[in-house]
Amino acid sequence: MTRTQRMMALLPLLFCIGLPVYAGTHAGFPLQNTPKTGGDGTVDQFDTNAYSLPQGNLSMTKSLDFSVGNSFFRNPWVEAPASTTARDGLGPLFNTNSCQGCHIKDGRGHPPGSNERPVSLFLRLSVPADPDIDAEILRTHGIKPAPVYGSQLQTAALPAAKPEADLVLTWNTVTRTLSDGTRVELREPEYRIENPNYGPLPDDLLMSPRIAPPMIGMGLLEAIPIAQIEAMSDPQDANGDGISGRLNQVWDLATEQTVPGRFGWKAGEPGVRQQSMNAFAGDMGLTSSLRPTTDCTPEQACDRFPDGDHPEVSDKIANFVTFYAKSLAVPARRNMETPSVQQGARLFNETGCARCHTPRHTTGTDADRPDLSNQTIWPYTDMLLHDMGPALADGRREFLADGNEWRTPPLWGVGLAQTVNTQAGFLHDGRARTLEEAILWHGGEAEPASARFSQFSVNQRQALLDFLKSL
Repeated sequence: MTRTQRMMALLPLLFCIGLPVYAGTHAGFPLQNTPKTGGDGTVDQFDTNAYSLPQGNLSMTKSLDFSVGNSFFRNPWVEAPASTTARDGLGPLFNTNSCQGCHIKDGRGHPPGSNERPVSLFLRLSVPADPDIDAEILRTHGIKPAPVYGSQLQTAALPAAKPEADLVLTWNTVTRTLSDGTRVELREPEYRIENPNYGPLPDDLLMSPRIAPPMIGMGLLEAIPIAQIEAMSDPQDANGDGISGRLNQVWDLATEQTVPGRFGWKAGEPGVRQQSMNAFAGDMGLTSSLRPTTDCTPEQACDRFPDGDHPEVSDKIANFVTFYAKSLAVPARRNMETPSVQQGARLFNETGCARCHTPRHTTGTDADRPDLSNQTIWPYTDMLLHDMGPALADGRREFLADGNEWRTPPLWGVGLAQTVNTQAGFLHDGRARTLEEAILWHGGEAEPASARFSQFSVNQRQALLDFLKSL
């Protein structure tokens, strides 16, 4: 008997007694063989602060920069003029007054509760565009903003201003029956805009709900060479596996050219800095040199309110916030030797989940960020757009992304999401209260994997969930 044959014969016994067995691959996909999900910068933090630590391999000097960036990310901005703080110029229309207000403890947001104003969930707005007439705005904005109300609904305002409108959310119940007779109740959101304060809403208004995504590992994701991501793209499904991921192509404000998109629910942002500055402008009404205008439109006469500094988010502040956002560490994997977790890892690959949630990547080299360079990381994403079916569709284009397409969200740290924020929801609008609900909502390219999950036994479903909770 060869050495390989002896090892294969021992595998069942080893799994039964719980010893760690890490095959290089399973079903054609790599199995994670280290708890260091975020490479050398991975941290052992598993409580409510699990998402809030700096990369573990940051230098002392860079750790100080992280702390300064954290202060601008966490602390609220106020109405101008304010002589006691550099954080003035909020609004006059906004969704929240701090980055932390959306990204709760640097984690994901959640839909509002009953009679609760939405803070970490908001609506993106647009109207249908004519590709010929609106070609330039589609090239640089990806959408055609709604008349008067712009590209995002602001539900808060300074005392002397009026918010754009109220966002009202109601839930419908959808019941799924699994193959073993188990019934799972899903909740389907229904959004309404009520009490518009700046005139009637357009009849052809398009809305896209978004919760704030978690912040961990963003610098590592930005450090993945674009060639790696392009290599996973298969827009025509040339290999016939039913998966046709593709890159979005978006406008880079700094270079004024079209580049691949990486961040945001539809991969509509090219990098961390632009995403951060767009969030300052859209969520808080704050200008920067990269984004010198907010989402206020001429009809809303926002210029009658005093501004803060020009721009309100100085380049120095923008640098600190960008550094902070790129330096939040990924927590380590847990319970990797537990038999059900190991079984779940294999089921994850067998069901085809890993075809989009690609387990492993390697970052490139950045002389300014050695902590992010040449790292083997396990984010479980291909960062590509995929058709997720009509149940999750928002019917709204964003650059190349159509109404059914969403970027594959990273899964690293997902098992700690509700430790960090007990109300955290899953999927782009937070509708899923559990990871099981999130899987069952998957359609389109992910429909076969979701169907396989529905056919699992109770123990198999639990094993897959145990694996996800270990990430």
